Amino acid sequence: MSNPKGKKKFVLWAYPSTLQLVESNYKKDNSKSRSEFIERAILFYVGRVNADSDTSYLPTALLSNMKNIVGESESKQSRMLFKIAVEMAMIMNILAAGDGIDKYTLSALRDNCVKEVKRLNGNFTFADAVKWQGD
Repeated sequence: MSNPKGKKKFVLWAYPSTLQLVESNYKKDNSKSRSEFIERAILFYVGRVNADSDTSYLPTALLSNMKNIVGESESKQSRMLFKIAVEMAMIMNILAAGDGIDKYTLSALRDNCVKEVKRLNGNFTFADAVKWQGD
């Protein structure tokens, strides 16, 4: 086995349970070896220990994780909003084809709907529409 340039070998004393953690997790981290995993863990931990004095480490790590989480969330929300928009377009076209509503009535309905949805904080349900139409 060749010695990677600049690296030094040393003895590591660890509990069997700790070595088992390394064994069962180093591939999940995409580390090529247990040594690489331990080196990454040391660098991460040193960054965490020094986070109080080095304010660039923790915010960068958190920012990276937050960007990934927000990106995934945006993607899922965008797909769901697209599906909802398609369904709404289908419903609106079915209703428009079956009922001749003039533009003034439509404008008044839009204004009333905006007020009602605001009043209900966006939680407008079909039951609310049935009740509203009954009034």
